[in-house]
Amino acid sequence: MSSPVLSPARPATLSRRRRYLVLAICCLSMVVVVMDISVVNVALPAIRHDLHATEAGLQWTVDAYTLVLAGFLVLAGSTADRVGRRRVFQLGLAVFGVGSLLCGLAPGTGWLVAARAVQAVGGTMLNPVAMAIVANTFTGAAERARAIGVFGSVSGLGLALGPILGGGLVDAFGWRAVFWLNVPVVAVALLAAARYLPESRAPRARRFDPVGQLLMVVLLGSVVTAIIESGSRGWGSPLIVGLLVVAALAVAGIVRYEPRRADPLLDLRLFRRVQFSSAIVLAVFALCGFGAFLFVTTQYLQDVRGMSPVAAGLCLLPVGAPVLVISPLTGRVVARSGPVPPLLVAGSALALGGVASLWLRPGTPLLAVLAVYLLFGVFLGTVNPPISNTAIAGMPRSMAGLAGALASTGRQTGTTLGVAVSGALVGPALAAGGTGFTGAAHAVWWIVAALGAGIIALALLGARTARP
Repeated sequence: MSSPVLSPARPATLSRRRRYLVLAICCLSMVVVVMDISVVNVALPAIRHDLHATEAGLQWTVDAYTLVLAGFLVLAGSTADRVGRRRVFQLGLAVFGVGSLLCGLAPGTGWLVAARAVQAVGGTMLNPVAMAIVANTFTGAAERARAIGVFGSVSGLGLALGPILGGGLVDAFGWRAVFWLNVPVVAVALLAAARYLPESRAPRARRFDPVGQLLMVVLLGSVVTAIIESGSRGWGSPLIVGLLVVAALAVAGIVRYEPRRADPLLDLRLFRRVQFSSAIVLAVFALCGFGAFLFVTTQYLQDVRGMSPVAAGLCLLPVGAPVLVISPLTGRVVARSGPVPPLLVAGSALALGGVASLWLRPGTPLLAVLAVYLLFGVFLGTVNPPISNTAIAGMPRSMAGLAGALASTGRQTGTTLGVAVSGALVGPALAAGGTGFTGAAHAVWWIVAALGAGIIALALLGARTARP
């Protein structure tokens, strides 16, 4: 069965049923990509024991994935706009499946980190490209907002369900099963994509920008490596100082070089739109807070409280369950009233969750722990739809891939920084057998609370600038 090619010049003529099949396929791909950011967290103690991994090795197991996603999402999005979104989407599924298989076969930490990077290369071709396919399939403004809301909600759902599903798999089959599960899911998605996804591309091809790509990878890699290694080397180490200098030079290079290109990898003109810029910053703040929460919490539940992986995963049900209920409602609120009300709720929930976590101890009653986690569930259920819609709103469909890629880059950058910072703070305590973990975690929770306050401030600023 052939699939039509959609373009800005010829609107979609797909039936309603076909459009929602496209949405379901894109959401399925989003679930596996995003879930693999969080699913590995609950497996970290088992990986440490089985592969004798250090705390830095565990951080890289998480961050190798999110770092590659953040570094190459823009390239994947613009490439999909040029050569065809369905084609890139299918290639991404295949690479992601191969990477998942390699993760499950990894004999050591180094091999696992490398396989996670391969897996992430496939993920870069799924995350923003799927959003662009959705944006080009649903052409009506209201229908498009609802579809993007559903798509954004699935992102939060994947993050929340990862530890729950991962806990059961680790307990029943070992940590390798969290990666092997992706293989049959990817196979189903590949078959469905070949049959139902329409092809679409931008009317004019954007040229490859190797210098811009290199500068972006150097910037993100230098910052994350500096944060992760600072825990063992100290901020005054020549290596850490050198990495920060390299990062500063990469920023200067991006600011100077990219505006001179006709087709820059990082189109800085997009950031002149206040809505778009705020969406990127919001994405960084939100996922930095959630990434830090997830990295610390899964180790708190298993290493400090002594829970099994499946029990730890079940304790995160208050994070995942609200997403199922709240996210669809949030999408409707965004379509009707704009992104500000959900963002105010999300920022408040994240800030309160960070402050409430300051009282968590090894012997804190479980009901109190679950009540705190419910706040993070409310946050996750309300934060993704407004970010996704704000990033895409007002953009021409020809730029949907690039805009979606930058929004996803903000999310992955935030997650990467959240894991790197929280790991640097609590890593020494975990390496010492959990001694001093509570005190070290306090710094993480204050950072999470501050990020929630930042989301509130940005939402209020956006409301003010939107007034006539």
